[in-house]
Amino acid sequence: MSSADAPADFGQFDVVIVGAGSAGCVLANRLSADARRRVLLIEAGGSDNHPWVHIPVGYLFAIGNPRLDWCFRTQPVPGLNGRSLLYPRGKVLGGSSSINGMIYMRGQAADYDHWRDLGNPGWGWEDVLPLFRRSERHFGAADAHHATEGELRVEQQRLRWPILDEVATAAQQMGIPVSADFNAGDNEGVGYFPVNQRRGLRWNARKAFLDPARARPNLRIVTGAQVVRLTLEGRRVTGAVFRDRSGHYHVRAGQEVVLCAGAIGTPQILELSGIGRPDVVRRLGLPMVHALSGVGENLQDHLQLRMIFSISGARTLNDRARSLWGKAGIALQYALTQSGPMAMAPSQLGIFTRSDPGQDRANIEYHVQPLSLDAFGQPLHRTPALTVSVCNLRPSTRGASHATSPDPAAAPAIQPAYLATDADRKVAADSIRHARRLMAQPHLAQFSPVEVKPGAGAPDADDATLAALAADIGTTIFHPVGTARMGDDALAVTDAELRVHGLSGLRIADCSVMPRIVSGNTHAPAVMIGEKAADLIAAGSGLTAIPRKTAS
Repeated sequence: MSSADAPADFGQFDVVIVGAGSAGCVLANRLSADARRRVLLIEAGGSDNHPWVHIPVGYLFAIGNPRLDWCFRTQPVPGLNGRSLLYPRGKVLGGSSSINGMIYMRGQAADYDHWRDLGNPGWGWEDVLPLFRRSERHFGAADAHHATEGELRVEQQRLRWPILDEVATAAQQMGIPVSADFNAGDNEGVGYFPVNQRRGLRWNARKAFLDPARARPNLRIVTGAQVVRLTLEGRRVTGAVFRDRSGHYHVRAGQEVVLCAGAIGTPQILELSGIGRPDVVRRLGLPMVHALSGVGENLQDHLQLRMIFSISGARTLNDRARSLWGKAGIALQYALTQSGPMAMAPSQLGIFTRSDPGQDRANIEYHVQPLSLDAFGQPLHRTPALTVSVCNLRPSTRGASHATSPDPAAAPAIQPAYLATDADRKVAADSIRHARRLMAQPHLAQFSPVEVKPGAGAPDADDATLAALAADIGTTIFHPVGTARMGDDALAVTDAELRVHGLSGLRIADCSVMPRIVSGNTHAPAVMIGEKAADLIAAGSGLTAIPRKTAS
């Protein structure tokens, strides 16, 4: 770049946060609470001022909308018979908390204890539980697991479908207990998901954490600004170059830069800065600045098997929203009371259980929906039906996400590597068996359920047959993690204090740091990671370089 093309000076801030998703919004709030600290929050997307963000049922239409979603696609996935999947990521303030299913789910205590045991002190369940509680405004009374004074609203859903109560009863017939609280450390059981809503509206990270901080003079928020690369002096990260419609700018960070761009965005920014796997950086035609072979690797996600069962004798959203009068009634109910189908989270009923008795804890999660459609954004089917999705909570497969071009606007190459191991194919087969047994329980016979997708079949079919069906219907449930994982081994990207190995002045705080995926949805853990990062930064421990021999 010539001197004439050099980026304009955007000034200096103490902390520069890249990405206004779940963790980035938390960080902006917590760090700017100290009036002595100047904070810049850079977001590549725009405003979340769009009705499909805030009306809960709009989730069905926000995904795949280029105004709200980056609309990434995976590479063809061999384990899914070469299919390429839509891979949604939020493109507005609040990040994916603005287009997700609003489910508040922490995972299992054993998940975090495992993180700790992998060489990450300070990340066990007892360590992170106070961080979950700090941000929570729970609908119930405060107790050892929940708090009521935080910014992130956690409410009960504002409607119930009788057919879902019947499915819950069928789960109990199978021996699955009722869960009084999915978020107390052991989520095994059946119950209704708590949601991030306020009086029938989505409560995303922007509303929870940015709005209370916007008026602070020491916080600046820039939207529509895409980070091109980080800047370094030796082994210290000193700032970032970003671009918006008006040009290129260089911002300096007096204390540190924090990447909060998510499991897809964060490794891309690192690689465009010459930080990462040498083969990837060289393929981009960029100078190698700092070799870290774990960048972009270790991608994990929950694959959902979206089975559909037609029913009779009960109403679902399919038939209620089929006619013009039905749609008008739904809209009027929402306008008057902020309740009814438009207030519903996409998934209401949850079941956490074991795919086979040999599992030591719940390893699959059901999302049961009183609707069916071919894909998000597509019309609802015309006949009453249930979508019964089952996810493998702890997949053994590991994929990758890497930059494909020096242009930050170019989509990365995302390869989740679903169903690449015998273990995952076995869980997939057992999951289909389990769902078929659930829908065949005597209590549901009155509704005459018929499997529509993947197609009527026996629950005792062989593993290979069922794994092949899973390959046909499996799709992401939008929980990518792990591509900049923390740890102390050769492929870890950060240490337990979220500092990037071998560099100073750079930290990562988003779901990319998870060494293993959590046994549940990922928004609540992302908020917790933001809380943890805020504590670590406030302690002033981010300025010392971490000596590390990295892979070449």
